[in-house]
Amino acid sequence: MIKERIHETHQAAPVAIGFAFVAATAVLGQDAGPDVDGDGMVSMEEFTAAWPDLTADDFTAADSNADGMLDEVEIAAAAEAGVLPMNET
Repeated sequence: MIKERIHETHQAAPVAIGFAFVAATAVLGQDAGPDVDGDGMVSMEEFTAAWPDLTADDFTAADSNADGMLDEVEIAAAAEAGVLPMNET
């Protein structure tokens, strides 16, 4: 169910890109946040360090394109779906 909600949100990305940016900023914060290496993506290692209470299944649910990394749109969609907290860790 969560993955479907994230997928639906990801499919609406062109319409929701403004929200995605705002939500990702809320999750990532103004500094590097969970993106420790500054590459614009959150790896599984960064995800685990940022959200130790979340699981690999949560990461997989958020990774809607299954590339093994979370981008801003995926993070925003996961936050909107309730998978990720909306505030910085």
